[in-house]
Amino acid sequence: MTRRQVWGLVGLLALAAVAWLVFAVWPAWLNAILISKKAFVSAILNGLTLAGLYFLVASGFTLIFGLMRNINLAHGSLYLLGAYIGYEVTSRTGYWLLGVAAGFAVLAIIGVVMQVFVFRRLEGDDLRQTLVTIGISIVAADLMLAVWAGGTYQIATPEWLDGALILPIITAVRSNGASVFLTYPLYRVVVLAAAIVIGVGLWLMLNKTRVGMMIRAGVDDRAMLSASGVNVHAVFAIVFAVGAGLAGFAGVVGGSALSVAPGEDVRYLLASLVVVIVGGMGSITGAAIGALLIGLAEQIGLVYFPTYGVVLTFVIMVVTLAVRPQGIMGKAR
Repeated sequence: MTRRQVWGLVGLLALAAVAWLVFAVWPAWLNAILISKKAFVSAILNGLTLAGLYFLVASGFTLIFGLMRNINLAHGSLYLLGAYIGYEVTSRTGYWLLGVAAGFAVLAIIGVVMQVFVFRRLEGDDLRQTLVTIGISIVAADLMLAVWAGGTYQIATPEWLDGALILPIITAVRSNGASVFLTYPLYRVVVLAAAIVIGVGLWLMLNKTRVGMMIRAGVDDRAMLSASGVNVHAVFAIVFAVGAGLAGFAGVVGGSALSVAPGEDVRYLLASLVVVIVGGMGSITGAAIGALLIGLAEQIGLVYFPTYGVVLTFVIMVVTLAVRPQGIMGKAR
């Protein structure tokens, strides 16, 4: 057997084991070891939905940092600003979808402004990009603190997204033989579905369209693409708008699922950095894999290793860098 076949067999066995853990009725000894089946399956589902949210943030970051090689350490501030804008629009109009659209649109415009007035003037200067965007993030954090104070906000979701789904997962069996099925919030499932749709759309755009071809060509050989008559600056501005818009979109979605508060910008910036490093710079597929690993590690660690759960994220990053420095799906340069 080849190495690829061996890894494929290992993956199938792992999937079969996870499927058994999720759908089978657990014996008493397994419940005693893993607390309960409900706790285990809830941690897996929470990890998947958190991974979807991390991917929404990191997908924009991987376009800007991983693909275009623009070091934007203000990406977390874009997420938090999008969340605040979504909160204001939703609370004033009562329409959640309008808040989502506003978060994406306003941050896309801000992204274009940053690309034109900051990154276009600092092309190829990584150190200055890093310092300037750190300064932007600090100023933005103070401005948001001045406008929205230090309180915690929750973006209200519409009624059609409230409630819970009954999943075909048996968590227990009553004494009368009746099965108890797991219920899970509908909104978290919608977040995961939105992340999958956006991920597939981004992959198709970058790999199967003329725009994606121009983006990849501009990153690899900007002079040649410009010589062919393509406006490289316009292409890069569009990419930056999409990346920043996705951060704003993720802010509204994340603020609806969790909360909006000072400090969330740093959290999601670090998460995006780890996801891109683990998955591989410039790879949408890698960002999805990285988000999945980080989301599952964070939630499983929260349930089974509450004291050291945060460490798991950085252990994954260190192991990835030691074994494959370019990331799981990254290309060596």
